[in-house]
Amino acid sequence: MTLLSWLEHGLVQASTATVVIFTLVVTHITIVSVTVYLHRHSAHRAVDLHPALAHFFRFWLWLTTGMVTREWTAIHRKHHATCETPEDPHSPQVMGLGNIFWRGVEAYRLAAVPETMNRFGAGCPDDWLERHVYAGHPALGIALMLVIDIALFGVIGLTVWAVQMVWIPLFAAGVINGIGHYWGYRNFECPDAARNILPWGILIGGEELHNNHHTYPNSAKLSVKPWEFDIGWFWIRLFSALRLARVRSTGPVAAKVQGKSSLDMDTAWAIVNDRFRVMATYAERVLKPAVRQEQSIASPQTRKIFKRAKPGLIRHAAVITPSHERDLQAALSASEQLNVLYDLRERLQAVWSKRANAEELLEALHQWCRAAEESGVQALREFVAELKSYSVPATA
Repeated sequence: MTLLSWLEHGLVQASTATVVIFTLVVTHITIVSVTVYLHRHSAHRAVDLHPALAHFFRFWLWLTTGMVTREWTAIHRKHHATCETPEDPHSPQVMGLGNIFWRGVEAYRLAAVPETMNRFGAGCPDDWLERHVYAGHPALGIALMLVIDIALFGVIGLTVWAVQMVWIPLFAAGVINGIGHYWGYRNFECPDAARNILPWGILIGGEELHNNHHTYPNSAKLSVKPWEFDIGWFWIRLFSALRLARVRSTGPVAAKVQGKSSLDMDTAWAIVNDRFRVMATYAERVLKPAVRQEQSIASPQTRKIFKRAKPGLIRHAAVITPSHERDLQAALSASEQLNVLYDLRERLQAVWSKRANAEELLEALHQWCRAAEESGVQALREFVAELKSYSVPATA
């Protein structure tokens, strides 16, 4: 092989199609390393990984990103603990979408201070390789990746390497941390601005389902609707089948028992565990039908008021905007029924927001269910009947 031939095609003499396929494969492995190892395993302990697989991911991230497990884990844990506040390391609601989308990596670097590492970085690798190689020389890995890419593909390897280097800063730091807290749809009203960007979590390993994750951060599975797809969960299932992973949690511990029609302690704990889904069901089956009914009999001008009020009726109080609040109050002033339903929504949320012992929690639920049934609204009676079917599932 001549020097010119090597510069043009590298050691493997790959075609353009092969180079493109290689690039897509290696960037996908990097995404899987981030979502399965850094995110679901290290930060949230939602899945346990075999030491060999965990070490492969550490090595691969060292080669392709230079990210340090403890730094990423600590910053992400702090993000959940301080979400959408000035202490959040990367909130577009606080810092601006443009700053996070284009300068997300800089936000990570600024957040990687000793205080954050000490407070949020517990349980991360601290062996000789981590101290002296992966965390000790993070730039060495990406330099080695550059040499590998150029050796394999020649000068086009520079482009392959550049794509690898920009993949995580763009998609993880920019798209997920930025757009994922700014634009998209919400299945659940969690107390922050997290949104699902797309229902198909493929390109970014399932992280596109960001609202689902912020609602149930300790779940190894990010999809919750039948039409949502989380490719990270596919890989976890495959690793589990190969005995390389063990799922620890897939969301709230709750079940519905057909024919159950009374509130008991199991019901209370199951409802609290599944409270975000309970509130989403209340919005879908009680509030939204009531708004549609009010719109059908209202004047054209009042219909507009009800239409604008929908977000305020269902949003968590922590993320409701001033404009949503104004629209909400206008709608409540125009409809006595919406007033009743919204008041019951707030009272239901207050049941688990207060610090209470088991007996107080159960009594509060009893009181709420009686008030809902006495309202005379059929949708509320049906909702109460569903609540009474909740129970903590039996363990094997």
